[in-house]
Amino acid sequence: MSLSTLKREQIKHDLKNETYDVVIIGGGITGAGIALDASQRGMKVALVEMQDFAQGTSSRSTKLVHGGLRYLKQFQVGVVAETGRERAIVYENGPHVTTPERMLLPMHKGGTFGKFSTSLGLAMYDRLAGVKKSERKKMLNSKQTLEKEPLVKKDGLKGGGSYVEYRTDDARLTIEVMKRAEEKGATILNHTKSVHFTYDTNEKVNGIHVEDQINGETYPIKSKKVINASGPWVDEVRSGDYARNNKQLRLTKGVHIVIDQSKFPLGQAVYFDTEKDGRMIFAIPREGKAYVGTTDTFYDNDKTSPLPTQEDRDYLIDAINYMFPEVEATDDDIESSWAGVRPLILEEGKDPSEISRKDEVWEGKSGLLTIAGGKLTGYRHMALEIVDLLSKRLKSEYGLKFKKCETKNLPISGGDVGGSKNFEHFVEEKVKDAQAYQIDEDIARHFASKYGSNAEDLFKIAQTAQYQESGIPLDIYTELVYSIQNEMVYRPTDFFIRRTGKLYFKIDDVLEYKDRVIDIMTELLGYSNIEKVQYTKELQVAIDEAQSGNNQPAVKE
Repeated sequence: MSLSTLKREQIKHDLKNETYDVVIIGGGITGAGIALDASQRGMKVALVEMQDFAQGTSSRSTKLVHGGLRYLKQFQVGVVAETGRERAIVYENGPHVTTPERMLLPMHKGGTFGKFSTSLGLAMYDRLAGVKKSERKKMLNSKQTLEKEPLVKKDGLKGGGSYVEYRTDDARLTIEVMKRAEEKGATILNHTKSVHFTYDTNEKVNGIHVEDQINGETYPIKSKKVINASGPWVDEVRSGDYARNNKQLRLTKGVHIVIDQSKFPLGQAVYFDTEKDGRMIFAIPREGKAYVGTTDTFYDNDKTSPLPTQEDRDYLIDAINYMFPEVEATDDDIESSWAGVRPLILEEGKDPSEISRKDEVWEGKSGLLTIAGGKLTGYRHMALEIVDLLSKRLKSEYGLKFKKCETKNLPISGGDVGGSKNFEHFVEEKVKDAQAYQIDEDIARHFASKYGSNAEDLFKIAQTAQYQESGIPLDIYTELVYSIQNEMVYRPTDFFIRRTGKLYFKIDDVLEYKDRVIDIMTELLGYSNIEKVQYTKELQVAIDEAQSGNNQPAVKE
């Protein structure tokens, strides 16, 4: 058991009694990447997250590891080149959480892209992103475009472009990076909030004081350096430091909606421009659903639980009906939705979609290191950048020397499958292995595809679970026990949203089995009556928000 909830008290004991080279504030993909890079180099690493891992931005994205084709329109060539290279590394190191996905880019008369500009743009994209030959762009005529996706608007259709992006489970990508960091020696804990910094006699940051969000306990964590990787909360965290620059974040909100494929039978991922403002958005099939997004509006409200407004939902429904008129989607067809906040670096006078997604590292006089901005795809390179600086500071100030970054060729947890080319073969071999555990072939394939080289651990749990009177399906029970033992799940929302994604893509499972899952978690984790009531209400609020959003007006500038 690696990131085990059952070891929570032992982890807290270590955090209280050790002195670390670095403590990282923030358990999203950026913090996870930094923890992996630093621990792989041999640093003594601690990481705390005030909510659950990936609960903020890192579970609320479009769920693509992509090279950012739209950034070519803004001439952000460097962003496209870097993220293109990085997405290939992400795929190679974690093929169980990353899947190549052919995208269709339809071209219509009067639309954003013409034949020449599309062909040129995709060719540049292939070159900048270092796309391998089998995945390079293909230009299609109107007939071929409709063969790829018959639902696309036929009126004015001139053809299309086909290119490859990589679909991911953003929250699972984060947790797998976190698990590998723990295997490399990092001490990691969620539901633990950094409340203030501590300083030495020279006014240099030498640790943080934290509060356990489960039982209210407070304690200090001592470290030589502190990294603020708290995403949307970057400004709040560093406001507690006496030394800060004049930079600040500008938050924007992105909303996605999910519709069952019985209503929206999307067979092909489509990247298309909207009628209202010409923005480019995605429609992507996944697990019998089609999800569409994202919006891009300035946001100044609650970062902990951003919600779709009716205006957001209407915008996306209108976009669906513009590009896929036969669907005739309505607000009632939305099964679930989510909203995420992008922590972008303020650029005065720019619209939300125009603000650069580039990351920056800020170093205060106190020694506090902060990383802001960036994209999911570039998490590994962002970590390399800030840990290189961290390594220099630890050498100059403490005489410590560490290895260089080796994460380019380091599989994340579950990624020890012999490389992406071997992944399908690996899955089939695991399905055969599962016969010895008397596990259904479909369940075995699900475990192997989703958990990669960790699948054997789930097979062992499933074997014992066959005889449990759990009242829930074997796969759900197995994933629940595994996530408690290995992925630090403590609350039902941790499990249903970020470890399985069921709240978004299989909400019927959540509605049917939530009470029994909470009963089992109560048994395994020893919830008090107060905790059980609290977490039951918390899950119901999440269900209500996913199903209906809210009717707050969008923030106007």
